[in-house]
Amino acid sequence: MRAIWLGLALVAVTGTAQAEELTGERLIEAANAEITNIDKEGLQDLIANEPDHVVIDVRTRTEIEHTGGQIRSSETLNIPRGWIEFEVRGEIPDKDTPIVVYCGQNLRSVAAAQTLQQMGYTNVHNYPGGFFEWKDAGLPLYVLDKARDSFLYDRPRKVTEGVWSAIGATQPSTYENSGHNNNLSFIITDDGVVVMNAGDNYLLAKSLHHEIKQITDQPVEYVVLENAQGHAMLGMTYWQEQGARVIAHNDAWREIEANGQASLEGAANRTREKAFMTELGIPDITFASRLDLEMGGETIQILYLGPGHAPGDIAVFVPGRSTLITGDLAFHQRMLPIFDYTDTAGWVDTWHKLEALGADYIIPGHGEPVNDFEALRRYTHDYLVYLREEVQRILDEGGTLNDAYNIDQTAYRHLDTYGELHRQNAGRVFRAMEFEDF
Repeated sequence: MRAIWLGLALVAVTGTAQAEELTGERLIEAANAEITNIDKEGLQDLIANEPDHVVIDVRTRTEIEHTGGQIRSSETLNIPRGWIEFEVRGEIPDKDTPIVVYCGQNLRSVAAAQTLQQMGYTNVHNYPGGFFEWKDAGLPLYVLDKARDSFLYDRPRKVTEGVWSAIGATQPSTYENSGHNNNLSFIITDDGVVVMNAGDNYLLAKSLHHEIKQITDQPVEYVVLENAQGHAMLGMTYWQEQGARVIAHNDAWREIEANGQASLEGAANRTREKAFMTELGIPDITFASRLDLEMGGETIQILYLGPGHAPGDIAVFVPGRSTLITGDLAFHQRMLPIFDYTDTAGWVDTWHKLEALGADYIIPGHGEPVNDFEALRRYTHDYLVYLREEVQRILDEGGTLNDAYNIDQTAYRHLDTYGELHRQNAGRVFRAMEFEDF
């Protein structure tokens, strides 16, 4: 890869020196004379105030994994230096996009910035401080895997007495995070443990169980599936082998029947050999609106409150501990995804029932636990209302799908997965609302 950029940079070097006399240092020096650098404060400002920016990490995936992650922005790409010429046009078609490139030691990023300029990109900066300066300053990072000796992205942490959660990555499912990109929570009672979400695969479920056994001797009695998505349900056969009973809403079970095999195949493509022993299972218990588990002298409520993010979305509420595990009904650190089956109008109505439960400890489907609904409301309910209002305005004015794609969502650009989801979300709301009154 290094040879590729050295060869390309050679073309740009002027003067009388012969090619064989040039060194890597001279090539970097020549490239530095052509590019514009940005400092740490400038990059922070760009991330905060340029909604269409892209940050490109030109290191290899292995380097990223072993050094602790990537600079966090609403659009961080990993394009190794040797692939810039081949991949960047597909990733960034607009050549006026504000771009910042970085690496670890200010070598490959210099050459990458020069190459981007030679390709016609007009607003390119190199961040010479690179990943290590950013990390040492304690600035926001994407971390590929926090618990590298476990299939879990991160180990469980205590939320309140007897309630724990292994907080998943707020990025898409990847090989590095082993499909642990949602929260895997559990409640310990005197009559056993209730787990929320089976996990994306058999070995991930086994890893979570290993952690539970370090905390309590109580057996896992029930595993609740927040919905039918792969990271919620594909690990269920592991738990059933341990004697646990799996609970799902009726709609989630129908979704598993219809699309579970495709979900299984998709997960295996992402996590490869980590999907070993993962098979499609069948829930042991299904319900329609509410199921109460009487355990250890308290009631654990499994609630279907109405339509939401996915068919059969449910929440788990423990009134005696004022604890609510919302599943995918609430988001706050990553942008919520809207699918073709998402009922955004119904989700807005469901939200009010969720918030009315009035819990003091709230574990969302993704991201850190919180102690009130403020952030969850802003980035779930209020976001849905905003998108629907903007789409309705476009429809009233005779606008098009392209107008929906351009709805201003910059107030949400700091959320993880914003780059992947914001335009997709707007388009799906537009297509659904076109026919809501018919």
